[in-house]
Amino acid sequence: MFSNILKEKEVKKFIIIFYIIGTIGFILPITGDIFKLLIPYALILNFFLLAYFYRTSKIQKSIIIFGIIYISGLVIEIIGVQTKIIFGDYTYGAGLGIKIFGTPLLIGLNWLFLSFTTTSVVDKFKINTVFKIITASVFMLLYDIILEQIAPKLDMWSWKNDVVPIQNYMVWFGLALIFNSLLKIFKIETKNPLALIIFVCQTIFFILLFIYFQIFA
Repeated sequence: MFSNILKEKEVKKFIIIFYIIGTIGFILPITGDIFKLLIPYALILNFFLLAYFYRTSKIQKSIIIFGIIYISGLVIEIIGVQTKIIFGDYTYGAGLGIKIFGTPLLIGLNWLFLSFTTTSVVDKFKINTVFKIITASVFMLLYDIILEQIAPKLDMWSWKNDVVPIQNYMVWFGLALIFNSLLKIFKIETKNPLALIIFVCQTIFFILLFIYFQIFA
């Protein structure tokens, strides 16, 4: 029934167009501030589309593990913001929407989104489970390295003295290993026709913004 409402090919085209428009919107001075306000909704839209095309015979187990990743990611970020111990000294801006204890509620969703999509992507590789977990975690780390360069420009978060500590990347990779391992240990279905295109489009989007800000900002 669902497939009759949203067709996979049309949705993939929509995603590409969505990110093209988003890139242009952020680059144009007249629309940049407006598009910053849309960041939380874009993340929610991506998650909704992934959920819409998600199929599994063990939905209850998947929801439990997804919930654990979401809550764990959010709680760890809250502790990190409040103590400055886990990731380093950073502060969230308004770019990711509603916050609790100085931390956006959507940040847990971001951890889940990245864990799910990277695992889904590497599941296409013919390598053993351990290497799949490591590869997916490396993808998440590379994504974070790119995102850290422009997050302050998008009012997502900022670091003390504008310096991202190595500690942040080490912890990020460690958490990625844990979350991706959870998906594998509990054999959570991650096959999704939209995972690859959403992850790639979002990564390219941040790369293009990074290049733009480096040259023109």
